[in-house]
Amino acid sequence: MNKRIAIIIAHNGFRDEEYWAPKDIFEKSNIQVTTVSSHTTPATSKFGKTTPVDCLLEDIKASDFDAIVFVGGPGTHEYFKLEAAHTIANDFFQQKKLVTAICIAPVILAHAGLLQGKQATVFPSGKEVLEKAGATYTAALVQKDEQIITGSGPEAAEEFAQKIVEFI
Repeated sequence: MNKRIAIIIAHNGFRDEEYWAPKDIFEKSNIQVTTVSSHTTPATSKFGKTTPVDCLLEDIKASDFDAIVFVGGPGTHEYFKLEAAHTIANDFFQQKKLVTAICIAPVILAHAGLLQGKQATVFPSGKEVLEKAGATYTAALVQKDEQIITGSGPEAAEEFAQKIVEFI
């Protein structure tokens, strides 16, 4: 059975390394990747590169995927308090699917209520948000706690992706 991953990126300002490095690793591992965003027009990275969007955030269903990846970058704030993003993250979690986020994106998981009592990492500027949400901030490059994997930033992108592949 083919594995499927939904990668959620900001429509404007997602972090290049945190999208393309994992996407490449997933595809080389024969995992089907669906790129998800808030608009169906091509999304633009922090450094101006564009990528097609396969579907809208509100149109994905946890039952169709094995894992979800929230990518960081300056545009990621569009999802911090977005109920649809929290609902998707919780749906994946409740269905025992892998829920992952890198860079500042673990803030989304914190706001979704998924990090209470969990060990997690995040880009340093998100540390306080994670701690207020009840997480134990580890400052690791990549942190796994049960079915949640978090990464701390662009330098963690490859290790983050490899850890996801290992667990699906």
